[in-house]
Amino acid sequence: MKFYEITFSPTGGTKKAADILSHSLSEEILEVDLCDRNADFSKIALNENDIVLIAVPSYGGRVPQAAIDRLGAITGENARAVLVCVYGNRAYDDTLAELLNVSCKSGFRPIAAVAALAEHSIARKVAAGRPDAEDETCLKAMAVQIHEKIVSEDTAVPSVLGKIPENPSRSMPGMAPDASSDRVKCGLCAEKCPVGAIDPVSMNPDNKKCISCMRCISVCPAGAKKMGRVFTSLGGVALGVLCANRKEYELFL
Repeated sequence: MKFYEITFSPTGGTKKAADILSHSLSEEILEVDLCDRNADFSKIALNENDIVLIAVPSYGGRVPQAAIDRLGAITGENARAVLVCVYGNRAYDDTLAELLNVSCKSGFRPIAAVAALAEHSIARKVAAGRPDAEDETCLKAMAVQIHEKIVSEDTAVPSVLGKIPENPSRSMPGMAPDASSDRVKCGLCAEKCPVGAIDPVSMNPDNKKCISCMRCISVCPAGAKKMGRVFTSLGGVALGVLCANRKEYELFL
């Protein structure tokens, strides 16, 4: 039996939560990065004895379409799956329901699902520092329950909140981060963009391709990529009101 961690985590928050859970379930982990737009995910060889943790962020209450497309290239081969959606303290809406549906279509057997929290990828002050020490304790406790279900050979599909969306997910238009005069045009943002939305020569983003994942901001060594001040200010205030109360992790078995 092998343990795989399959993540789509542009800014690292989703992977941080996934790592805590994965390392609580297995000592040896094979990592698959769905952000790698050049990878051939169809070559991943799974079997029904494997355990797979699939973790994605919630973008507007949905699974990012790029993650759906790449997960769809993997043949689950009836491997048992632990599903994780990570959101920034607003709501995850239909993310878990959509992830469960997508994973089943790819041939996985979902046996557990977790709604987790991490620092908001755009308004960084929202859920700042999460997953924190309290979250880590919670995830480790959840891992114990998930492990018990795994060893019991219980393969019942968990009932999660939300509904299966009818239409493909869409990123919010016109939200590509801007580059300041501090940029050095090293090309790292273009190289690391999960969807190839940044021109490798001009370093300018294509708003039609951009999924607003904020990875270019997180990887820029010069700190030159930023969201517009107006959006950051207004968005931060709005999210601050909506996300004032600390939400907690949820486990579905």
